Amino acid sequence: MSHAGRILAALGLAGLVSGAGIVGCRGDNELSGSVSELFPITDVSRVEVRRNPEALQVSYFRNNGLDVDLVARLTVDTEGVDLKPGTKVQLGGTTPSGRDRASVVHVAAGEPARVFTPVERGDLVLDEGGNPDQPTRGDFSLSFKKGDGYGAGRSLEGTFSATALDAGFGPDLGDVVGEEPAP
Repeated sequence: MSHAGRILAALGLAGLVSGAGIVGCRGDNELSGSVSELFPITDVSRVEVRRNPEALQVSYFRNNGLDVDLVARLTVDTEGVDLKPGTKVQLGGTTPSGRDRASVVHVAAGEPARVFTPVERGDLVLDEGGNPDQPTRGDFSLSFKKGDGYGAGRSLEGTFSATALDAGFGPDLGDVVGEEPAP
């Protein structure tokens, strides 16, 4: 290999390594993307992960004076998906029964809830956990469909790390809640 070729190869390798360092240095519980043109997405104060047999939900909260804003809530319908660490879940499109695979909402204090336009494409990957009471860590990246609607044509990326909470629906009708049935 020529001297110039070795220099280019070394630069390419250095760029690859430094790029991997940038990705690896991304912190937990952060949001980024062009939705920042609509509302502030930095200064996340708390992240909550909820899980039940039907969905995974990641909520990003921000302290706002005496209020707490729901900066963004990503809900992923897990129908037909084996949600386990390392699996890449496609966020665009619909589930086998026709529901949106993913949805995003934003609720700031004193404002109406804003439901984003449908997700066009993107993915979510869990690095660990994913079930109630498990430390759960992962990331997602998505873009919203172009056209009309809140957030149309914009992007949202995030990392998350929190112990997943049980988002179960409670006992089924007919289940005994107490030790003795009611009279």
